[in-house]
Amino acid sequence: MTTLCRDCLSVNGPITRPAKGAPHCGLCQSTRVLIHDELADLAVAHLDCDAFYAAVEKRDNPELQHRPVIIGGGQRGVVATACYVARLHGVKSAMPMFKALARCPDAVVIKPNMAKYAETGRAIRTMMQAISPAVEPLSIDEAFIDLHGTERLHNSMPAATLAKLCQDIEAKHGITVSIGLSHNKFLAKLASEQDKPRGFTIIGAEETEDYLAPLPVSAIWGVGKRMNEKLVKDGFHTLADLRASDTANLTVKYGKMGARLYDLAWGRDSRMVKPERDTKSVSAETTFNHDISDHKTLSSLLWQLCEKVARRLRDQELEGRTVVLKLKTADFKIRTRSQTQPVNIRTAEGMYQAAHPMLYAQADGTPYRLLGVGLDVSDDPNNAGEDTDLFGDMKDYDPASQLEEKRRNLEDLMAGLRHKLGDTAVQKGRSLDNSQGKKKR
Repeated sequence: MTTLCRDCLSVNGPITRPAKGAPHCGLCQSTRVLIHDELADLAVAHLDCDAFYAAVEKRDNPELQHRPVIIGGGQRGVVATACYVARLHGVKSAMPMFKALARCPDAVVIKPNMAKYAETGRAIRTMMQAISPAVEPLSIDEAFIDLHGTERLHNSMPAATLAKLCQDIEAKHGITVSIGLSHNKFLAKLASEQDKPRGFTIIGAEETEDYLAPLPVSAIWGVGKRMNEKLVKDGFHTLADLRASDTANLTVKYGKMGARLYDLAWGRDSRMVKPERDTKSVSAETTFNHDISDHKTLSSLLWQLCEKVARRLRDQELEGRTVVLKLKTADFKIRTRSQTQPVNIRTAEGMYQAAHPMLYAQADGTPYRLLGVGLDVSDDPNNAGEDTDLFGDMKDYDPASQLEEKRRNLEDLMAGLRHKLGDTAVQKGRSLDNSQGKKKR
């Protein structure tokens, strides 16, 4: 049996076991002691920051420390995250703001500051990469870490290295994190969700099957509300129920997802921790203060979103072909439409020309509360694989490619001027029309 004190970091030190309550570290009297047969052997971890956006705001404003804090988009928006004080009142992520405030009327609502969160997230990721090169980000505030082979580098087992990392993150950035440690990614992520905040949960290989058996099917990463309802309707309530079936039966019912469900129900996950995760899409959306049905107003807002997405694409040197339009009606029903272009695009104009006809078709008088636009990023950003002939690359003569190239040159030039002279120094006529329209309204 291996032990680790998460506060003084002693390994296999003296442990005091009172008649009642949790074991204590015999050196520092902390109750945050890890005791597990496989503690020295497990090396796949999932690190998740605790209520990250709210934690950053509380760090920067100590007066908020004991207040319920909700990060979100005002009365008409949704909850991006809520601190643990607000969660005690039943506030959850993605909850409509009016419902959150009904449950917690004393909450302090703060508009998200993504630039600040991203800066802190990058700094924490850098600290993760300092203990292992195998860091796979999932989002701004969570990542997988594979610490196999790092024992000699840090002169400590992975669990101790992770405990030290948690201390360093809290000391340097004022953010607490939770750790899940296991023998594969699925179990590590599942473990990190079990004891937040400041949790450190272990799922060993020997206990995997018994640990998973009673869990609901919703515990499987990727099983959302609809899939959960379908599984329960089909008689699969727990992971033990899935195990009682077989791969062939589940595949017939749910396709490739069926085989994945069966493997994960047994705790089998062969995915490796990949240091780099490809960006699949870049998007932007806005929730309105009041429902909007007017096509002209929606078009104006669509252009602003296309410019925002184009900036992100340019900064990340990404492009793609499929433009996606997202609308949410006043009764919270989501409509999505997509159109694939003949060539890769990354300009605001290119996205707008693809998305605007889709928006026009949906602007039928329906009141909308949210509008979004995005671009699915191509796996082949250089358009490799295009047909060629004796005269060379055919895309050089493709009108669509030439048009997008002209748009890129123009928008890149405008971006350079804005960087030097300010965001409003040079704009397209459509942007000027939009700003004039705002003044009139």
